[in-house]
Amino acid sequence: MSDSANARIYDPRGPVHSGIGDQVYVVINEFAKGSSGRNPRHLAEDHLLWLWQRFVHPRGFGQARRILAETSTVLLDGAPGSGRTSAARVLLHELRRDVGSFHELLPGEEGESLLVPDLVGDEDRLLLDLAAADESRWTEVLEELPSFRKTVLDHGAHLVVALPSRRTDRLAVELDRHRVEIFRPRGMEVLLRHLRQDGLPQADRARSVPAVSGFLDTPRPMREIAEFAGFIVRARGAARAGDSFTDWCESARKALADRGPQVAQHVADLTEGPQRALLLTTAMLHGAHADAVHNATTLLLNAVDHPKDDRPLLEHADLATRLEEVSAGLTQHGTVHFNEVEYDSAVRTHFWDHMPDLREHLRTWVGQTVELTVPVLSPDDRHDMVRRLSDQYLRTGRCEELASLAEQWATVPTTGRRLRAAAQALERGLLDERHGHSFRGKIYAWSRNDRLSEPLAHVLVEVCAEVIAIQHPDQALVRLHHLARRERRTTRARDALCRLVQEDHRLRRRMLHRLVSSPTSWPADIDLFLQTSDPAALTRLGGRARPLLDENVVREQLTAGWGMVFGRLPLSAWAKNVRHWLHTACSDEHHAGPLLDVLVSGAAGRGEVFGALYATARRAELTAPGGRKHGSVLTDLLLRKISAAQGIQQPSPQPNSRETTS
Repeated sequence: MSDSANARIYDPRGPVHSGIGDQVYVVINEFAKGSSGRNPRHLAEDHLLWLWQRFVHPRGFGQARRILAETSTVLLDGAPGSGRTSAARVLLHELRRDVGSFHELLPGEEGESLLVPDLVGDEDRLLLDLAAADESRWTEVLEELPSFRKTVLDHGAHLVVALPSRRTDRLAVELDRHRVEIFRPRGMEVLLRHLRQDGLPQADRARSVPAVSGFLDTPRPMREIAEFAGFIVRARGAARAGDSFTDWCESARKALADRGPQVAQHVADLTEGPQRALLLTTAMLHGAHADAVHNATTLLLNAVDHPKDDRPLLEHADLATRLEEVSAGLTQHGTVHFNEVEYDSAVRTHFWDHMPDLREHLRTWVGQTVELTVPVLSPDDRHDMVRRLSDQYLRTGRCEELASLAEQWATVPTTGRRLRAAAQALERGLLDERHGHSFRGKIYAWSRNDRLSEPLAHVLVEVCAEVIAIQHPDQALVRLHHLARRERRTTRARDALCRLVQEDHRLRRRMLHRLVSSPTSWPADIDLFLQTSDPAALTRLGGRARPLLDENVVREQLTAGWGMVFGRLPLSAWAKNVRHWLHTACSDEHHAGPLLDVLVSGAAGRGEVFGALYATARRAELTAPGGRKHGSVLTDLLLRKISAAQGIQQPSPQPNSRETTS
């Protein structure tokens, strides 16, 4: 059968696996210890806060804020690099409340429309980023946007659209009144804001630094200015005693320059293999302890079958001397650094671009190096090494090769450390601005593979739950759903999926929609429905203006879901869940009627189901909240609803029957 803020995935220890069987679970369990378990919604909000703190209001922002407040919709126009997508996110962040959540509207992957009205929650903050959309996508949105706006208004939600830079269709008058053009803010103000937020009290001195003015003389996208600010901060961290703020800025400016010729000459001057191996290893493990660099250099030489140095050990040059030959040195803490900021990046680029035959060996070498243990190689060192290798694949557009490498690391026999490396490689691809969509697509294809290996499936569960879910929770939900359907000897995907929807009404609504809109024969879907339709979650506010059960569309979904349960499962399989519904109804008089209505409607007139519901209710009276009498009153109410559904008239309840519930 077959059927889109930054996360950080850390590294646990793990044993080697050399066969199929229980040892797989030892490896996977060790790998799972590195999972953070952080709430994706909180991480997404943290990312918006970080952006808001560094955001400089461009011209047009005030007008956009006013139109959004007055009409609940604003369409942001502007040239590429003007920052309109960041402006869209900041506008929505300013509207954050205790009710509603922020989420981005993404293209449907399974025949769904981009704008699905049923998935808009009360007071949600919606982002539709069309900045890079093609003409066909824009045409599709133009047709749906007017009716979708009505849904936004009905729910008290807010919608911000980043318009495509290139479009031929003019906006209709009704939509054009929501359009605001955003103009690029002054580069110096953007740079200063980033430096101040990153803790540089000398930031204002940047106005008079030639390296800064030279950089800003050319209009640059906001992301390049943010990158330059980051280099200044890093230059401060790597500065020598006596270096000034001007020196930091000049180092940062140099880091942005093309160092290709400089590195090429450096490599040419290093004529011996061990020298070049140390240069590359230092670049891949920049900032790691000297022992790690030394051991990894030996592994690299072995990986490329370089002849061993047979001289006596005491005749070898010491590490400090060898590092000096490659323009690097040791800090007082024993870590290895190049003498210039970002030189490590230039070295990695040179070896990747100009020694293509080395690439396959690098895959093998990194896979071996991540197995080095603490204290030689720390979890952060492993993460950085995998990130730096992944960045070379991404820089050169080799997405499929990087995905293949992650799959290789997750293939039996594997270890916990290699599973972690696989997850980190996929994480890097997912977070890449250009290629993230491709990796989400690859993970979607994997999630629908019936023959997916268990180690790789577990890696995918983690990256869905801890990376994709931060900025694209809807796509994480879809992928986890496919994985949950196919998992055989574990419930990791199902558990991750249930955690994802646990605190988010909108995602719970979306999951119900998936489960009942196109019923399938997957056994897991029944279990997922029973877990997703937790009556306690359906009846509490949970950061919303009203509970999910109060929404007509949700009650319809629940009715369809219970119809699926009653039609496929025996009484023994659903009695416990019905009892939970009945007990919740006992505890919540306001929702008792709607909860029972859903069960009765789900029975769809089947007499045997009505009988089973009534019998279950009678047995549930013994453990009913508030006592047996309270449960008996609820059972009587259920019987009246069943009778009404069957067209049987029941006598009216006694005047004091409800008093027994109080």
